[in-house]
Amino acid sequence: MASPKLRIIPLGGLGEVGKNMMTVEYGEDIIIIDAGIMFPENDMLGIDFIIPDFQYLLDKKDRVRAIIITHGHEDHTGALPYVLRQINAPVYATALTRGLIEVKLKQAKLLNEVSITTIRPGDRLTFGAFTVEPYHVCHSIPDNVGLAIDTPLGLIVHSGDFKFDHTPVHGKPTDFAKLAEFSGRGVLALLSDSTNADRPGWTRSERTIDAAFDEVFRRASGRIIVATFASLISRIQQVAACAQRHGRVMAIAGLSMVENVRIAQELGYLDLPAGLLVKPEDTAKLPPEKVVIMATGTQGEPSAVLGRLAHGKHRWITLVPGDTVIMSAHPIPGNEEMVHRTINRLFQRGADVLYDTIAPVHVSGHASQEEQKLLINLVRPKFFIPIHGELRHLKQHAKIAAELGIPHDHIAVVENGYVLELDQESITVGERVPGGYVFVDGSSVGEVGPAVIRDREALARDGIVIAVVPIDSTGHVSDRPEIISRGFIHPRDSQELIEGARQNIIRSVNGYGSSPDALRMEVEEVLSAYFYSETKRRPMVFAVVTKT
Repeated sequence: MASPKLRIIPLGGLGEVGKNMMTVEYGEDIIIIDAGIMFPENDMLGIDFIIPDFQYLLDKKDRVRAIIITHGHEDHTGALPYVLRQINAPVYATALTRGLIEVKLKQAKLLNEVSITTIRPGDRLTFGAFTVEPYHVCHSIPDNVGLAIDTPLGLIVHSGDFKFDHTPVHGKPTDFAKLAEFSGRGVLALLSDSTNADRPGWTRSERTIDAAFDEVFRRASGRIIVATFASLISRIQQVAACAQRHGRVMAIAGLSMVENVRIAQELGYLDLPAGLLVKPEDTAKLPPEKVVIMATGTQGEPSAVLGRLAHGKHRWITLVPGDTVIMSAHPIPGNEEMVHRTINRLFQRGADVLYDTIAPVHVSGHASQEEQKLLINLVRPKFFIPIHGELRHLKQHAKIAAELGIPHDHIAVVENGYVLELDQESITVGERVPGGYVFVDGSSVGEVGPAVIRDREALARDGIVIAVVPIDSTGHVSDRPEIISRGFIHPRDSQELIEGARQNIIRSVNGYGSSPDALRMEVEEVLSAYFYSETKRRPMVFAVVTKT
């Protein structure tokens, strides 16, 4: 009997930036790596965020031995509550990552129902056929790990999100010695972060931001608002140190950031001296030149702190001329328009806005091309699988691997859902399982699909018209039809068009002599054709036929 092949199935993160989720399968054993969310794109109207489609696992959930989380960012942890409601598997994470996860699970009322185990770099964890060794990797958050996964067919190295930062703000540099050790043991496959595969050179160290912050703090005459991701603990530490050097107090604005700061302080990952932190509502009583505020909302989210500041709707903080806003984050692909709109509104309110293209106030947490080459050369894998990125990033990363001598037939570029099968001689792309989007809209999970999104697009583009048509027992219009319009025209401004619509309804209904349902469909067709002929627009038209 032939031995089973090793199966690697990306359910998120390949072909997109976000909602990272990967399964590794051998025989009856499955492990899951990460379970994250993704921000909606501009055309996903009303959607809060997106989680991976993990229905492939639902009939195999008894075979899931572990869910291993590489670090605490939302695109690797945000979907955990949704996964754990359906797959009762133990979770493994480093100390800070565990703390951030527990905040989510507590909010989801799942904390007491989930087994979470703290792991450390250097541990050896056995899950059925797999032995997993976390190893330390630099990123833009402390306690980040990559994973070496020993399987019956060979060693797999999963980079996680990584960069080679020799002067990180937190902890030690990436464990190069461990990577060299893996190479000595022989690496069957490398799964490597592709986010910056189109950026030449090396990613700058986190430490380079200190000088840029010092310069801004020196020049700013008013308040400083630093916007970054809620889980970017190292950036919060840098701002805190800079605030202390320049005699400012610091406020944290944004519930998620407040919670993350609390957890990071409790676990010893944030050093905030006594007296440094103040409440956001107290900053109005202090001299502006003595205040720095940390805020969420770097991706243009309207409900986050920065979005509310841009619209003048924050409860305690109002922007005034003289304020300086630092956008210490890159826009996630797809969010550029929302981010730029927020920046423009901040300027309109009189703030001076600094962002990455005009000031060195942010560095990426992901490896650029030279670091990606170094990782490949360090571990010398037999097979190479680019992960974590849009298709353009995956393709570019594959080119880099080929330039370093990995044969083309040993490189697999796939998007979510494609099953990769490996043995010691080959890597093949198999069938495709579901790996698309699951939309979260309020309390609705997966109930809003592409059809609903298309309806929302149509409503946003052309609006809606509702016609209420009373008819008598003879099938004639018995009273003046009422026309209700939203997002198409305003009745006060288009009385001639509305009156024309009424006349069309009367002509089409009188004497039609059919059921109310048939009359309704007839009115909708007549009005749709009429509005298009008059306006060249196609509002959604609904008719209500009532008998009097």
